[in-house]
Amino acid sequence: MSPNVHPTKRILLRSGKTPYDVFPVEEALHQDVIATNSGNLIFSDAAHKILETPGTEVVSNGMRTDLSAAGRINEEYDAFVIPLANAFRPSFESGLKRLTRLIGKLRIPVVVLGVGAQTGLNYDPARLKPMEQTVREFVSAVLDRSASIGVRGEFTEKYLRDLGFRDVETIGCPSLFMYGKELPVQKRTAAFTAESRIAINGSHSAVRGQGLGELITRTHARYPHLTFIGQNLSDARQLHWRDLSHPNAAVTAIPTHPDHPMYREDKVRVYVDPVTWIDDLRGYDFSFGSRIHGNIAALLAGTPATVLCGDSRTLELCRYFDIPHRRIDTLPADLDPATLYEEADFTALTGGHVERFERFEGFLDRNGLRNTFTHGDGGAAFEARMSALTFPPGIRPWNDADLASLTSRFGWMQTRIAELSLDNARLKRELKQTTTKPTPPATPTTSVYRRARKVVARPIRRALQSGR
Repeated sequence: MSPNVHPTKRILLRSGKTPYDVFPVEEALHQDVIATNSGNLIFSDAAHKILETPGTEVVSNGMRTDLSAAGRINEEYDAFVIPLANAFRPSFESGLKRLTRLIGKLRIPVVVLGVGAQTGLNYDPARLKPMEQTVREFVSAVLDRSASIGVRGEFTEKYLRDLGFRDVETIGCPSLFMYGKELPVQKRTAAFTAESRIAINGSHSAVRGQGLGELITRTHARYPHLTFIGQNLSDARQLHWRDLSHPNAAVTAIPTHPDHPMYREDKVRVYVDPVTWIDDLRGYDFSFGSRIHGNIAALLAGTPATVLCGDSRTLELCRYFDIPHRRIDTLPADLDPATLYEEADFTALTGGHVERFERFEGFLDRNGLRNTFTHGDGGAAFEARMSALTFPPGIRPWNDADLASLTSRFGWMQTRIAELSLDNARLKRELKQTTTKPTPPATPTTSVYRRARKVVARPIRRALQSGR
């Protein structure tokens, strides 16, 4: 937004951070700005860009659902916009309830962009039955404050209509509208060779239970320039800190695990900023795997991609946008990604994109929201501001034993130790003022310093041994 334009409308956006926030890797992981999955930033950054028009300021809420902030939100903002992914799932029910309580306290418009229900590939909503009342209360609260609710695809629309809701619109996900009506995806090579650059992605569940681990192993053997791109916070911590404390560390077949050969060969990345993620994917010939936003990042880069669908949330989005896809439960045992590449047809994806954008634009209009591609500069100011910033590159496996790799990590740790020391001193003063016999606060057993020290011990020992 131009500094000469005073914002007349302020939008609060549910997101881990604004696109302009630049965090060192250590701080990004500590604050969890990706909200446990970097795919979240793809659609929240897109929403930020789309909604940032002349006279409109978009502010990130940092993913906080603070009920006590309702009064301030009502006073300071003109709308609360909530981009969501697979929010209708049992594991997110408590989060959905908190959002509903906050929305119930708001007097401003509340607009939901692309929420989805998650079940199996058969679209059977039975697993959602126990949380049906929670979904009803959430959707009712939203529709009391908006003209309609935007959903990801056919399954979620039918699910909500079967619950009795009528003001439901299928709009897909804002991520694919990051460049408005533009989505130039085309094949850059006729066929794969040993020199082809291929990106593969996948969740721990797909690797462990849906055969993706074997596919990664075979593809790694055939294509030496294969890269695995992880998305979870645990993936990132395994790469940067060699932190194996999360239950995901039990899945050693995923390349973000330090014992995997692709880890040792430096063929793994995790990104904490969509801009570097998308930029890097421009240099690849093909992307495939079970991560919907990992492959959307490739499509935004103009790189062909195929999604291996393992549930309703990925399947309905692929069907809506006509993204090339295969059901992961029907893949042949000897699948070669060259086959996926050869059969992938992007005609419907690119040919229907303008119509889908116009449908999305209509949804925004009906809900009182302007977009930069219709009411602004098409995102030119946004892109100019982004290009002036320097974001950290993708996180790489920590195989190094050099001084530079240790310096950045220990520099951050030292800063955290200083901050914790100040916090401890403050707590001691407060306790002394409020108690006659002050008891020193116990040092947190899960402090960043203790955890980091434990995580980096093995690489440090290796570095010291190599220097002898």
